[in-house]
Amino acid sequence: MTRDRLVGPEASGEDNDFNWGLRPKSLDEYVGQRESVERLKIAIDASKARVETLDHLLLHGPPGLGKTTLAYIIAEELGREISMTSGPALERPADIMPYLINAKAGDIIFIDEIHRLPRVVEEFMYSAMEDWVVNFSLDKGMYSKPLPFRLERFTLVGATTRPAMLTRPLRDRFGLQQHLDFYTEEDLVTIVRRSAHILNTTIDAEGAWEIARRSRGTPRIANRLLSRVRDFAQVRTQDGVITKPVADDALKLEGIDMLGLDRLDRAVLTVIKDTYNGGPVGIEALAATLNEETDTLVDVVEPYLLKIGFVARTPSGRRITRRAYEHLGEVPPRHAMGESLPAMQPSLLEEAWESTPHLRDVNAEKHEREVRARKAP
Repeated sequence: MTRDRLVGPEASGEDNDFNWGLRPKSLDEYVGQRESVERLKIAIDASKARVETLDHLLLHGPPGLGKTTLAYIIAEELGREISMTSGPALERPADIMPYLINAKAGDIIFIDEIHRLPRVVEEFMYSAMEDWVVNFSLDKGMYSKPLPFRLERFTLVGATTRPAMLTRPLRDRFGLQQHLDFYTEEDLVTIVRRSAHILNTTIDAEGAWEIARRSRGTPRIANRLLSRVRDFAQVRTQDGVITKPVADDALKLEGIDMLGLDRLDRAVLTVIKDTYNGGPVGIEALAATLNEETDTLVDVVEPYLLKIGFVARTPSGRRITRRAYEHLGEVPPRHAMGESLPAMQPSLLEEAWESTPHLRDVNAEKHEREVRARKAP
């Protein structure tokens, strides 16, 4: 079952329309990801100085952190055109050919969800990425004839939330690989205040902080929450100013708590706590219990719960930690993660041995008699 979540990092059509005007247009405007941005600046400036095509770039990290935004910024910084597609949309080599043929020297081809690229399309792209040539077959069977087609030197930018699903040959063809991590609350405050300024919305420092700390480290969620709080402030207040109480009331109405957890997050924690006694539980069993898709839990719910230390992955499955129990308002049990595990349970024989001291005395006397008997002449 698919749920529309206010704090879900996945994009929607409404988000695209709302966020388009809020996206930064240059690396200087880009907030956060300082090390990645600095490395990209160096690579872009070097390619411009040498009048060379930028190396193929792989951007990976959780959804909603700005991978698509960075692709558009790179095209803007280079002064080139960008064409966008996604892995699931490219079912066969013929689907990618229009992008390759129409790309001019230095242009950007952006493939979102590149880990979902079919194997036949991926292998077709190898020669295009390395040699800027593709072999397109005419006809089929014994009459097929490969037709080499020379391409302009383009830059492929791939974005993925699951880099481990990329094959080694494809991953190795990206000269630049950048990982995007969750944003700090300070960076999110800056993003919220910048977006509010663009939207001509008045927001004070505490109101921006209240939205930022519930944004799960994700700019897309921060802008989405700002949109909801902005509507609430316009309808429920006289001046439309977003303050801390206004933001708190608006987000409570949406079911989002102080850490940015919504009903689905709390449902995951509650099911592990109550149904599976705190874990461990396999992800397939957890998804079946919640009537959710496994990919939704792995890609959308779990990363943030892992980040804040509420869920732990173990070889035997997922477990919730002491912090999760405390957040749910319950006393953590002794076996909860975060404290020393209980000592190994003694066997039944060991328990019987410890509970009957006279048996130890009898066995000790018997052992001494046997030793004396062996030593006697």
